[in-house]
Amino acid sequence: MRNIFPAAIAALMAWAGAAVADSPAIPAYVTAAVADTGRADADRQRDALRKPEQVIAFAGIKPGDRVGELMPGKGYFTAIFCRVVGPAGHVYAMRMATAGEKPAAAAAPPAPPCANVSTETQTPATLALPSGLDVVWTSENYHDLHNPMFGTPDMAVFDRAVFNALKPGGVYMIEDHVAAAGSGTRDTNTLHRIDPAIVKSEVLAAGFVLEAESPVLHNATDDHTARVFDLAGKTDKFLFKFRKPLTVAH
Repeated sequence: MRNIFPAAIAALMAWAGAAVADSPAIPAYVTAAVADTGRADADRQRDALRKPEQVIAFAGIKPGDRVGELMPGKGYFTAIFCRVVGPAGHVYAMRMATAGEKPAAAAAPPAPPCANVSTETQTPATLALPSGLDVVWTSENYHDLHNPMFGTPDMAVFDRAVFNALKPGGVYMIEDHVAAAGSGTRDTNTLHRIDPAIVKSEVLAAGFVLEAESPVLHNATDDHTARVFDLAGKTDKFLFKFRKPLTVAH
């Protein structure tokens, strides 16, 4: 009987299509980027909860990479990414216009933290990223794209635009707040959470493979019933690493 339970777990993980990844070794260039004293003090104070070293090491972002960052907010990760990828890389910080907002008339995004960052505002329904990206990243906001605030874009079209922008073997990283299992998109506009199963199904339908998921942002004390704004950053979060296959069927 002792061997049945591990075998069942292995079968379940195979069915899910991805392994739960151990924390990878943190490269020195990631450690240096996070420790850079040029980062804003307010951002550095958030590091204990956001765990940028572990998260970026899991994503595999490295010097020379071209990174598309979707909905970067005030630039918490932008300021780290640009230091990790260095002068040979580039970060494309893409703000998404809200419904009815014309990108050309949108408020200017925060000033780029590095010379290798470009900023742009687009509409989610017509997302157009640079081609040949190594990584596309979005954190704590995939759920928002299911809401009227952003015009409730067709996520099949959105995720396929990400797929097309990535080079073969490129990575699509999604971090977000966990909603109750089976809730689908019910809580995206109220609690600002999303069922991880919905994210998997949407992104896999676009042609990606779920390579791994990390428990580094898991918080077992969060019962998934509170609004994320009421938990001061201490929500339970999922972290998924999807990959575009090297060979894409047509």
